[in-house]
Amino acid sequence: MPSPLEGRRWWLAGIGGAGMSGYALLARAWGAEVCGWDRARTPYLERLEGIEVEISDDPPAPPAGWEAYVSSAFTGRIAGKTRAELLAELVSLRAAIVVAGAHGKTTTAGMIAFCLDRLGRDPAWLIGGDVPQLGGNAGTGAGWLVVEGDESDRTIASLRPQIGVMTNVDLDHHTTFGSRAEVEELFETWLHEVPEVVRGDELAPYDGPLAVPGDHNRRNAACAVAALEYAGISRREAGAVLAGFTGAGRRLERRGEAGGVVVLDDYAHHPAEIEATLQAARDGGRLLVLFQPHLYSRTRHLARELADALARADAVAVTEIYPAREQPVPGVSGKLIVDALAERRPGMPLGWTPAPTDGVRFLAQRARPGDRILTVGAGDVDRMAAEFLELLR
Repeated sequence: MPSPLEGRRWWLAGIGGAGMSGYALLARAWGAEVCGWDRARTPYLERLEGIEVEISDDPPAPPAGWEAYVSSAFTGRIAGKTRAELLAELVSLRAAIVVAGAHGKTTTAGMIAFCLDRLGRDPAWLIGGDVPQLGGNAGTGAGWLVVEGDESDRTIASLRPQIGVMTNVDLDHHTTFGSRAEVEELFETWLHEVPEVVRGDELAPYDGPLAVPGDHNRRNAACAVAALEYAGISRREAGAVLAGFTGAGRRLERRGEAGGVVVLDDYAHHPAEIEATLQAARDGGRLLVLFQPHLYSRTRHLARELADALARADAVAVTEIYPAREQPVPGVSGKLIVDALAERRPGMPLGWTPAPTDGVRFLAQRARPGDRILTVGAGDVDRMAAEFLELLR
């Protein structure tokens, strides 16, 4: 049986990103010739053995006769088809399960792919975070394709899977959507085109054994089991292996212990996610949180809600905003969250530490045995876990 992409030649701009690197792996496995460019070397490139990648400040011209696909990080600056068009084509080539929603997408997609893999169904997967038990964020099996969809730029609307999962609805991307109602409309329009639909808000939390903590993960597991049932996996079969799923990278990921203090890292960046993370992280001792806000738009709109979520901790240091794809906005900084948190929790140990390393020192000198320290945010705050462990020794 011929490979579905036999004879195609794809050049990917931004190939070192979490998404595009996975697409590159899958496209090559399905028969395409693949090469690409990025501005900097990333850990994801280490997995692209045999794929030619150019690293330079400025993008080269794509090879003559090759189809160019461009990461959303370079949209408008490099000519070519979009990341969304690339993913839509991959989804069209295989029976697919797409997981969408505001929160829990990575974990839910990881649960589905893990169960299919452990049950011998040989899945492929494209997930927005690493799943250590699967060896990474992308896999190239011959069975179901499990994909984490994205509403942040409305690209979910172009995907046509056999099974669609909507974990939940929330307003998280304020530069794309003017209201929660717009988010709901996008998801409903997408789901209208999907044959089998799982709606997380209609499901009871999963009641079987789980290795991952928190009520939010019981809701994620309920979505995963429902999707697996549509894929022909019984609840009994799914439950038998789901109990062994230990989570995705940067989801309450244990980074080490020093001086009697456990250091954890989590990707949470929305108030609902932070609240769920802190609830799941409670283990009798105090919680000390280094939080890096993500995006100026999110911080401007949700500073008070972020403070309300962080108020569940026992001590907090807040860094400057990780800008990602946005330009600075006058008057918007992480201090908005600090000021709101000071009003919400007078007397709480609270630091405005624009440099993450200053936040590490602020919290490390307050830590004592039995505490848990969390690095929280969707930027690069996870790098601070090693600094905490060094200082606490």
